[in-house]
Amino acid sequence: MQLSYLSHSSNLVFEMFTVTFRFIRSLRGKITEAMSQILDENLVHQYEELDPSAKELIQAAIKVRNNAYAVYSNFQVGSALRTTTGEIFTGCNVENGAYSPSVCAERTAICKAVSEGHREIAAIAVVAYQEHSFTTPCGVCRQFISEFTTKDIPVYVAKPAPVRVLVTSIRQLLPMTFVPVI
Repeated sequence: MQLSYLSHSSNLVFEMFTVTFRFIRSLRGKITEAMSQILDENLVHQYEELDPSAKELIQAAIKVRNNAYAVYSNFQVGSALRTTTGEIFTGCNVENGAYSPSVCAERTAICKAVSEGHREIAAIAVVAYQEHSFTTPCGVCRQFISEFTTKDIPVYVAKPAPVRVLVTSIRQLLPMTFVPVI
């Protein structure tokens, strides 16, 4: 009798968990959809409406994306940045079988710029393909970008066939940047 009661209780708990999980998942979808609509209204622009310098960065990111070494995820990312002196540096993601040593496209572009003596970013573009959303820089890349700018800079986020572009800024993506006390 006691075993039967425990079995029934376990099934009830499992059913409650399943219903709760489905409810949370449906909420997540609705929240994502609502956020997407907010983004569309305020931050998403038509590619053709962008200024030529933004288009140039996006096109450079599209081109370098083809060089991505993404043999594990098959998720190619390209990035291009413009320094305050006007030079453009590009980078793509480079994966590694141990995962941790993998490098994002944004950090690759920044490292190339820094290795050539440039330490101030004026703008950056990121290009990747996700069907229903834009691929913004990860948290590490947001911090990395903020390290090399003293002001808020534009961040252009597009897909490989750019029709619409998310136009945001580093301070919108990372409002509370970490600054070490030295």
